[in-house]
Order: sequence, then C-alpha cells, then structure tokens
Amino acid sequence: MINTVVIIGSGNLAEALACAVARSDAELVQVFARNRRRGPETARLAGTSWTDDPQRLAVADLYLIAVSDRAVAEVAASLPIPETAFVAHTAGSVPIDAIPARFARRAVFYPLQTFTAGRQVDFSAIPVFLETSTPELRAELETFARRLTRTVHYADSAQRAYIHLAGVFACNFPNGLYAIAAQILSRAGLPYPLIKPLIAETAAKACDAATPADVQTGPAVRNDLATQARHRALLADDPELCQLYETISRQIWKTSKNK
Repeated sequence: MINTVVIIGSGNLAEALACAVARSDAELVQVFARNRRRGPETARLAGTSWTDDPQRLAVADLYLIAVSDRAVAEVAASLPIPETAFVAHTAGSVPIDAIPARFARRAVFYPLQTFTAGRQVDFSAIPVFLETSTPELRAELETFARRLTRTVHYADSAQRAYIHLAGVFACNFPNGLYAIAAQILSRAGLPYPLIKPLIAETAAKACDAATPADVQTGPAVRNDLATQARHRALLADDPELCQLYETISRQIWKTSKNK
C-alpha cells in the first residue's frame, strides 16, 4: 500500500500535487527540487521538507516525478530512488518507458488540468489517468489516486498522447486566443476585462452541451462572408493573424456542416 510520497520537481504541477498529497491521508515526506527558489516554497506550501541533494533523498513508497517532459528520463535515471519503490511520472505525452526498466514498479500519474503557481485548484475534481508497467500494479496505484481525486481512468501511453493533444486544443490554444483578443481590444484603446463575461459564458456553454459544436455561434458557423471580410480587413496589417482567422473560420464551418 502506498502511504509515503516524495514529489520530485517544483513547477506548477509539482506544487499542486504536493498540496493535494499533503491534504490527503497519505504522508508527503519530502519535496526534491533543484530550483532553490521554488523548491523550498513548494515544500513550505505543502508543510514538508525540501532538499536539492540527491544523497538526502527520502525513502518513500511512491516517487512522483513532476518535471518538464524532456527531463523525465534524465531525472528518473539519475536519482538514487530505491528500485523497489513505485516510480511514476506525470507527463501527458511521455511514454511510461521513459522511466528506466530497473524499476519494476513503473507508472504514469497524469492529472488532466492546467496549473498555475499560487492558484489553488480542487484536486478532487481533476481526472487522473494512470498507466502501470504490469497489470498487477494497477489496483495499488488506483487506490492511492482515489485518495486525491474522485475521477480515475486507466490510459496507456498511446491513449494518453491523444488526451494530451486534446488538452492542448481545449486549454492552451484557447488561452492563446484570449491573449490575441486582449491585443485586439488594446488596439482600439479598450481594456481586456470587457471580454471576460464572454469568455466565461463560452466556456460554461461548452461544458453544459453534449458537444461544443452544438453551441457554436459567430460569423463562421453562419457562413457570414461579409462580416468575415470586414474582420480580415481589420487584420490586413498582420498577415499571420489574418491567416489564423481564416483557418479557424474554415474549420468551424467544416465542423458545423458535419454535425
């Protein structure tokens, strides 16, 4: 049974995980992080100890590696983690094999959510996707996961890659578009908060609908070519943004026709 946990990393996800474990009935025994600014702060928020010295890495039942995707394999290979421990990384698009085969209890523990330093989230509402190196390990990791969240799914590396891609389209890209919307408002001397109610209602409708395509609105879904032409004229001085507008508009129209 998993009772003791070490979080490896000090980024946004590591902070959220550390706090979630600390709030659960599991014991967060340590945060290990090389970042000497964020490491101690993450540990302080979670009420545990911090170290950046591999020789002082605590012994635990589970090591959760919450570092950047490109660092997962190097971190897992370089730290003196006991070979009998559960070792799980938290990356959506990284295969389980990034953890060295010398660890018999390899796993993936992927929370599907966006995390920001200092912003609290209700971890119990976040879906967590698990993968284990053998079927026998699944029940033990799932039992631990359910101590943090109500929603646990099993997804292999191939499925998780699609989940991560969907997350980029659902989260990262829209937020990038919000930033563009703020820039467009700024060109007219208008403040970003004017559009916040629209952002909130759009997200709420998408969550309430059977599928987001059912609640799509705007000139693209209506095939309103005159309005689209006026919009492109406003973007004439920014060819890349104009191309982005045209590409998204075509995709919306295509999706609406296939409903």
